[in-house]
Amino acid sequence: MACSGLRRQVPSPSGAAPAVAQSVAAVGGTGGRRLPRPHESASVAPSRPPSPVPRPPSPVLLHLVDGTFELFRAHFGAPGAHAPDGREVGATRGLLRSLLALLHEDGVTHVGIAFDHVIESFRNDLFDGYKTGAGLPEELLAQFSLAESAARALGLVVWPMVEFEADDALATAAARWQDDPGVEQVVICSPDKDLAQCVRGTRVVTYDRIRRKQVDEVGVMAKFGVLPSSIPDLLALVGDSADGIPGVPRWGSKSAAAVLARYGTLEQIPDDVGQWDVAVRGAASLADQLRDHRNEAMLYRQLATLRFDVPLTESIDDLRWRGADRAALTALCEEIGDTGFLGRMKAWRD
Repeated sequence: MACSGLRRQVPSPSGAAPAVAQSVAAVGGTGGRRLPRPHESASVAPSRPPSPVPRPPSPVLLHLVDGTFELFRAHFGAPGAHAPDGREVGATRGLLRSLLALLHEDGVTHVGIAFDHVIESFRNDLFDGYKTGAGLPEELLAQFSLAESAARALGLVVWPMVEFEADDALATAAARWQDDPGVEQVVICSPDKDLAQCVRGTRVVTYDRIRRKQVDEVGVMAKFGVLPSSIPDLLALVGDSADGIPGVPRWGSKSAAAVLARYGTLEQIPDDVGQWDVAVRGAASLADQLRDHRNEAMLYRQLATLRFDVPLTESIDDLRWRGADRAALTALCEEIGDTGFLGRMKAWRD
C-alpha cells in the first residue's frame, strides 16, 4: 500500500510538457523567487488513502446450553444455600456462576438455553414408563422457575419447555443453524448421550464443560460405535434408565453397536439370524428377542428420537449476548441473597 505522503505526477495533455518542466522553463520570469518543489505544487492533487473495505461479520460460535442438566449438576454437586426468606436456592446460585463462567470464555457470543419447565412431555402420553418428576427433591423442583428467571436476568435467550423437552429445543436450534453460512459451529453444552444424535461432522458438536471435552462425529463413533443417526436405535435396544426406556432383553451396548454399525437402523436388522452377516456373541438369542419385541423397540426409538420442530421464534442475531439486565439481575440477586454476584458481571445491556 502506498504511503499517504507520496504524490503522483499528473501527466499533461498530449504534446505538452509536464507541469513541473513548465515551471522550470519559466524561471527567467520569476524574478529569482524560489519555485515550488514538486511535492509542494498546488497543481498536483494529493492522493487519498483507499476507502476501507467493510469486513464481513466474524463467523458465529453458537452455544446451546442444557439448562436442566446445569441445574441438576449445581444442585447435586454444590453445597446448599438459603435465600433471606429461608428457601433453598443453592442450585440457582450454582447455575448463575456456571453460566457466567461460560460467558467469560473466549468465543462465546451467541447463547440459547433450554429448560424442562416441567419434567413431563408428550413422550409420557406415548409410554407410561417414561420419566417423570417423581422422586426428585422438592427443593430442586421448586427452583425450576427461579432458574429460568436467573438465565433471563443474565441476558440469555431462554426456552422453557412444557410439551417438548429441553433436549428437543436444543436439537431444533442445532438443526436450524447448522447450515447457516454465518455460523461456524454449533456447540451443544451437555454430555447427555441423547444429544449425540445431533452431531454433524465438526459443524455440530457436543461439549462436556466439566471435562472440557468436545465430541464431533468421529468422537461419537469412537464412544458409541455407531453414527450419530443411529443413536436413537442404539438407545432403543440397550435402554436408557435416566429416561425410563427399558430396552430389549439381552441386548447390551457392544452387541447393539456391532449390529447397528452393520445395519444402521432397527428396520434393517433381519429377524432371521441366518441372514445376519455380522458376528456377535449370542446372535441367535438377540435375533429372537428383537423379533419378539420389535414393536416395543420401535416405540423406544420414537421416545429416544429428538424432535426438530419445536417452535423457536428467535433469529441468530437474537441469540447474541448483549449483557445482563441490570434491574432484573439486581432484583434476583437480592431475592436469593447473593448481591456479591453483581460485581462479577462483565457487561450490562443498559
